Amino acid sequence: MRSHYCGRVTAALLDQEVTLAGWVHRRRDHGGVIFLDLRDRDGLVQVVLAPTNKEAFSVAETVRNEYVVQVRGRVRRRPEGTVNRELTTGEIEIDGLELTILNRAEPTPFPIDEYHDVGEETRLKYRYLDLRRPEMLNRMKLRASISRYLRNYLDDNGFLDIETPFLTKATPEGARDYLVPSRTKPGSFYALPQSPQQFKQLLMMAGIDRYYQIVRCFRDEDLRADRQPEFTQLDIETSFLNETEIQNIVENMIRGMFAELLDVQLPNPFPHMTYAEAMSRFGSDKPDLRIPLELIDMGDLMKNVDFKVFSGPANDPHGRVAALHVPGGAELSRKEIDDYTKYVSIFGAKGLAYIKFNADGLQSPILKFIPETAIHSILERTKAKVGDIIFFGADKTEIVNESLGALRLKIGHDRKLIEPGWRPLWVVDFPMFEKGEGRLSACHHPFTAPKIKDLSELNHEPTKILARAYDMVLNGSEIGGGSIRINSPEMQMAVFKTLNITEEEANEKFGHLLTALKFGTPPHGGIAFGLDRLAMLMTGSTSIRDVIAFPKTQTAACPLTDAPAPVDPKQLLELGIRIRKEVTEEKKSTEEKTTASS
Repeated sequence: MRSHYCGRVTAALLDQEVTLAGWVHRRRDHGGVIFLDLRDRDGLVQVVLAPTNKEAFSVAETVRNEYVVQVRGRVRRRPEGTVNRELTTGEIEIDGLELTILNRAEPTPFPIDEYHDVGEETRLKYRYLDLRRPEMLNRMKLRASISRYLRNYLDDNGFLDIETPFLTKATPEGARDYLVPSRTKPGSFYALPQSPQQFKQLLMMAGIDRYYQIVRCFRDEDLRADRQPEFTQLDIETSFLNETEIQNIVENMIRGMFAELLDVQLPNPFPHMTYAEAMSRFGSDKPDLRIPLELIDMGDLMKNVDFKVFSGPANDPHGRVAALHVPGGAELSRKEIDDYTKYVSIFGAKGLAYIKFNADGLQSPILKFIPETAIHSILERTKAKVGDIIFFGADKTEIVNESLGALRLKIGHDRKLIEPGWRPLWVVDFPMFEKGEGRLSACHHPFTAPKIKDLSELNHEPTKILARAYDMVLNGSEIGGGSIRINSPEMQMAVFKTLNITEEEANEKFGHLLTALKFGTPPHGGIAFGLDRLAMLMTGSTSIRDVIAFPKTQTAACPLTDAPAPVDPKQLLELGIRIRKEVTEEKKSTEEKTTASS
């Protein structure tokens, strides 16, 4: 039905006859001559239909936006002064000889030919129309190029593309599982995988040596701009490689991909930073290094002041007092400071103290509570100058890090302090364990190898043990996370014990893995990259929903298909499932209240 894609008709085809097919992007009637911008997935081309060609012109008069048409015509140069340098086809136009309407279109719920701020619910309901927009189409094309590059790179480096099961066993990985009832085994359930973690380790035990997979994963958790209930990750696992070797392989992969697809040269090598340093300087384990603001410790200066708001956390081994120096920030209004105070309260901060360095002196409600010597030391340490402001956080370390870290990002965006470019980073030396609700939990997952020489080290101060884990961060987003895995049953059981997982519970949930570990497991490790998040960054999008063809809303719903939806009672009966009406109504009421409050 066509000889060329619209976007590939260039001056190289001058005077040749072509047949094109696509959508009418825009129709214009200029002095009796009709111009059609014809669009397909490769771009736009201008078609000119003159009244001298009566049959084609007559058809063109009935055409409207989004009609699907076929055009036969001859390629010619555009008249002088009408060249469009923004289009690859901008030097030429098609002299339309024949026009056929393949399908008509009703008026669309929103324009395709120009940008309109359409509500996301509408965009998702008519996603097939949204995807026609060149902006969205280009995102899908770049995403496809990302997948293609990653596959080619890993294939060339000896990795095998192997699929792992979607229907598997529920395992604790930090989020709720999506459960699938079994018809053949009533009362039992499969779980959709949160990741292929155990299967890829089993593949290493099987001697596969180098595995990868671009795989769908599922997590039943609350959503944000960079999360979806179903998402795609590039999963990688290797044997007989240490942390540095794994990092080198995937770093070269990411660097090569940016060079080929975006013509961007990333640094070689990527810088490394410990988790402790990242938290201390930026309040985050995924710092955005494009923002030139840092957290500065003030605890030693505040231990002996009478101001308990500062001296309390300064003398608490689990507390922290830190400052965020913002050059030029003295111009912030009282309302802006109040807004920032309200913002940090989201992260548990009880307030936001500050000192303004004005031309006529210092201004702050806390000056009267802090000795002049301490004030002098604060100014000296922060290197504050006239016109600057210093914000303070004083509380438990976690609250200070999270609140000031978030404030650093917000001020960086609000005041346009973000430096251009790409700033990749390896964050390493994560804690092995963290304190949860009454028990320890694994910072990454319970299969990560600890940095210890002897099992006995797990018995005292486990929170001080570091993990052989590493995250790749890019412009403030974690795009990949991995670790060296445990490869002995004794170490794995010892870690389970530290996590308060009994031997009986471990065998029930991970018995297959523990058994496999007994039969000669090689040293192995790997990493997984969030493909959606990577595509979001590389396309300059603000949400991963903009790089997923058919995403869910923030309530995990699909406006296009109205999923999730009730099923036929016969299906439930066959599966041995009964829906409790009171639970359904209670959940619906809770969701309505949540929606109303947000």
